[in-house]
Amino acid sequence: MSLLFGLEAPASSDGYGAEKDEAREIQNSLMPSGTLRNASVEIAYRFSPFAEVGGDFADFYILPNGIAGLYIGDVVGKGLAAAMYAALVMGMLRGINKTGEQTAAVLATLNKRLLVRPVLGRFATTLYAVYDPACRELTFSNAGMPYPLLACGSNCRQLQEGGLPSGMFPGSLYDTHRVCLSPGDSVLFATDGLHELQGANGDDFGWQRMADIWRECQGMSADESLQRLLREAKDFAVGGLQHDDITAIALKIPRL
Repeated sequence: MSLLFGLEAPASSDGYGAEKDEAREIQNSLMPSGTLRNASVEIAYRFSPFAEVGGDFADFYILPNGIAGLYIGDVVGKGLAAAMYAALVMGMLRGINKTGEQTAAVLATLNKRLLVRPVLGRFATTLYAVYDPACRELTFSNAGMPYPLLACGSNCRQLQEGGLPSGMFPGSLYDTHRVCLSPGDSVLFATDGLHELQGANGDDFGWQRMADIWRECQGMSADESLQRLLREAKDFAVGGLQHDDITAIALKIPRL
């Protein structure tokens, strides 16, 4: 039985179960502690592992120059081994992103460091982004993550830019993509566990359904938007299965 949309598993009484409980607590401590909110930007997230712990990871923060940074990723595999590799990736990213305005350079460095001591069969899809409130520009580089969704007015579209996953191939380079945002715009970053979520009839939750819901979340806060999206996903999945970890980050530009 999977953990669906953040429902906690009961504490285990056996020794191995206690270790899994502790691993879950450690993983939760690595994730963001809450919503980031100021006059220029609002960022929130949700994390739902498939098992007690998962291979998804995410974080966001304000850099010393006032630029907001965020990353989200998904390690191949599930469970405790994937969670340990996710912690390794997060540790490396935290060491790189202190001056991490150059998103392509951050991902190239991450790829290089992961390959210094490779783990057989392990790699991660990773997206790193920064938002400059002075010019309302979002810059991102994508190492194999699902495309972000941008809701702008009555439109919602994928930002279709990607690259090779982190930790797979030596010398991987990444493109830098820029998009200008306006007050009221919102961007959804999510791992593939969300759009691949299956309903009772075996259909995927899918990109079009996600886009339609995300467009309808205009005017809501980042937290409210994610709550609405995942409520719709949970209703869709009744009688179906969650096959993978689900992680989502919402970035919203406050209306003037």
